[in-house]
Amino acid sequence: MSSLSTSAPGRGRPARLDRARTVETALGLLDEHGLEALTMRRLADAVGAQAGALYRHFATKDDLLTEMAERMVASATVDVPPPDGTWQTALAGRARALRAALLARRDGARVYAGTHPTGPNTLGFAESILALLIAAGFGEEDAARALLAVADFTLGHTLEEQAALTPDGPADPARLREAAAGEPHPHLARALPVLTSTDFTARFEFGLDLLITGLSARDPRRDPD
Repeated sequence: MSSLSTSAPGRGRPARLDRARTVETALGLLDEHGLEALTMRRLADAVGAQAGALYRHFATKDDLLTEMAERMVASATVDVPPPDGTWQTALAGRARALRAALLARRDGARVYAGTHPTGPNTLGFAESILALLIAAGFGEEDAARALLAVADFTLGHTLEEQAALTPDGPADPARLREAAAGEPHPHLARALPVLTSTDFTARFEFGLDLLITGLSARDPRRDPD
């Protein structure tokens, strides 16, 4: 029996679905089966309803995925003051929170990448970064571009991270080692321990540091050299 409750229908009337609980059930199915296997039919079966009832709440599967994406990033909106009070640390914390929220769900980054949610969680996340940077002295245009850079980097990294960790993900690193072992690629061969590492947190932190260091160089309040 599904954990999603429906209201008791009257005679000849379909059960009324709760939209929020339907999204939670869809997220559970995502974790259990993955994005490819998440169908409207499977969700309808999980909530004990006809597929047509779902389409009264979500006109298309994309609409459902958008609601799922919005729900996934709720934890990324929690405001945690940085220990050192700097905008750099606060911004890094926001990026880490978004990555963690996407990693918390199977195929989370794939779901979010294909949607354009405009709910309070997504808007709140964006607003918090803009407010942070504008308070630090950045102009509105630079703050907006920085928001896009942080979001794009975090999402892109997490897409690759989740893809690499799936059973049917990219080819075994041994193939890259074999291909790069020849004489024409000496630098690539020496870099293989890093390139084939599964320490995705280290990779994320390195890229995030580069991004924030670049933003720091544009800090309007930075002392001139």
